[in-house]
Amino acid sequence: MIVLGILGSFAVIGLLCWLLFTLAVFALPFFVGLNAGMWANQSGTGIFAAFLIGAFAAGATLGVGQILLAVLRSSWLRLLVALAFAAPAALAGFYATRGIVTHTMPTETWQLVVSIIGAVAVGITAVVRMTALATPEASGQGIATA
Repeated sequence: MIVLGILGSFAVIGLLCWLLFTLAVFALPFFVGLNAGMWANQSGTGIFAAFLIGAFAAGATLGVGQILLAVLRSSWLRLLVALAFAAPAALAGFYATRGIVTHTMPTETWQLVVSIIGAVAVGITAVVRMTALATPEASGQGIATA
């Protein structure tokens, strides 16, 4: 039974890490949508309308990010857009890793070190996934064939 519990814990941790890496790109749109929905609810629109406003704001944020990555020609501007999406993802990665290692490592120094490594890994993954969403063919930068 103990072995099953340990294997189950590894499976759940693996699933949560996969989910974190997969959804890291959507941290900024989720944050924008959540804040827009909360603002709309607090201004008296009601729960359903606030949900719709939040969902629209999240979708618009992701759409604008993809359009900017597809349209912008400058590598520096594309990097800035990708970093705008990666910063909240890295923060989410830091706290997710911190939550896991708090239970497994006794010293705070190593908890911080491993949490920073987790933040960097999730941030890099978010940049790679965000830039992959805007393909070179969509931005006209693909290789032309004759």
